[in-house]
Amino acid sequence: MDPLGARSQFVEVQNLPTWDQSQGVQDEVDGENQLTEEDDQLTNQLNSFESPFPFRQDINSKIVLFNGDVALLNCTAIVNTSNETLTDKNPVSDSIHRYAGPELRDELLKLKGCRTGEAKMTEGFNLAARFIIHTVGPKYKAKYRTAAESSLYSCYRNVMQLAKEHAMASVGLCVVSTVKRAYPLEDATHIALRTVRRFLENHGENIETVVFAVSDVEEPVYSKLMPLYYPCSKKEEKISLPLLPADIGNTEGEPVVLERQIRIVEKPGNLEEDSADDSLESDLGLVGSHAFARMEGDVDKQRKLILQGQMSEAAQQKQHQRNYSRWLCRARAEDLSDIAALKALYQTGVDLCGRTVMVVVGRNIPVTIIDMEKALLYFIHVMDHITVKEYVMVYFHTLTGEHNHLDTDFLKKLSDVVDAKFQKNLRAFYFVHPTFRTKVSTWFFTTFSVSSLKEKVHHIENLQQLFTCILPEQIDIPPFVLEYDTRLKNVLKNHLILFIKLV
Repeated sequence: MDPLGARSQFVEVQNLPTWDQSQGVQDEVDGENQLTEEDDQLTNQLNSFESPFPFRQDINSKIVLFNGDVALLNCTAIVNTSNETLTDKNPVSDSIHRYAGPELRDELLKLKGCRTGEAKMTEGFNLAARFIIHTVGPKYKAKYRTAAESSLYSCYRNVMQLAKEHAMASVGLCVVSTVKRAYPLEDATHIALRTVRRFLENHGENIETVVFAVSDVEEPVYSKLMPLYYPCSKKEEKISLPLLPADIGNTEGEPVVLERQIRIVEKPGNLEEDSADDSLESDLGLVGSHAFARMEGDVDKQRKLILQGQMSEAAQQKQHQRNYSRWLCRARAEDLSDIAALKALYQTGVDLCGRTVMVVVGRNIPVTIIDMEKALLYFIHVMDHITVKEYVMVYFHTLTGEHNHLDTDFLKKLSDVVDAKFQKNLRAFYFVHPTFRTKVSTWFFTTFSVSSLKEKVHHIENLQQLFTCILPEQIDIPPFVLEYDTRLKNVLKNHLILFIKLV
């Protein structure tokens, strides 16, 4: 029941358009247009696979996307995102406290905090909502990505579980991953949407409405991703299938960590005798379990045709794209925290043309002791979204040793694996503090292996030269590089003074 005397600014949930109503006929038209742009082969493949998130009118009619303040929703419960002491200062929490009144703060003191991923409930006090469900989202760090994904899933899952246990008819969900906690918005949205979808499928028979309350910044991301998990037609279901990420979670929406899965096979000692089909199926297990991820065709046959020179250029490009997609899926699924901890690759500011700057620190790559395949996966994972637009790379070769040098075979494999956008959108590669040996090696590599990079490579002798392309405040330079450059500058200065004296 709604509290008496609810303020006029409160929003009645039943008056909001549900997801299927807000999409309406336009999705049918858009779906028609998008589907006709697909080539015949892909269309036939899409029609032969089932989506893991099929069109469900009954589920869509329970979903509302609301651009506004979650505190104003008149529903059974709304969600508050906070910290472990339930005292966080963020726009969502501040608004809830403002409308709920001082009694809420007193009530939260009795809860004695809340752990990350858990959910606790209080009364709504002066809100239109009868209850408030408080949850604590994870702080995001790239090297703990797997733990953060699991914690964020738990937030939404526990909120929905409380709603079910207390027979709530409607729930207003805020975006749990606040800016302060640094969780990438798009990644967090995938987890939120699929977790709620799976819960409604499996346990949501008595839940009538779930409202995703978003801000102006969050709305475009939710609007873009919701058709993947809540398609409004069969056509939209098919169109969305190839856009699903590699990790769509298990049957409850929980993130799947491949390394933690126990694999049971018959006759584990006779792996050599397994059929080619079994090997291929095992290989495909690395790229996700949903239908589109298995659309590989006869990979061995395609590779044989390439080697024999019998595959067309267009077919080779498609095959290359499929291979890259497999690598990308692996990169998103594996725990690469040990590689991330090296701090050998990171994003910094922009150059004078406004292009993203990516930094590679050669001395931080212990080539002889790390798994270079995992290093390749990490490079793909970090760079995939960067390379969709123009970017530049800065490689600090400063003080590298033999154990830091990337061999030609690895660089050739890297260029063979990555998507065409990596080379196409790379506008410049700044090689800082090169040696004579590396200049020669770079010349040979760009001349005979990757000629498209030859004009993009620039050897930078000192940081002052680099600053003519990238302002100092736009690039995060390791301290040892700054120290080395200062020493180098002093040495050159002393040599110059000595030369002048001799002359």
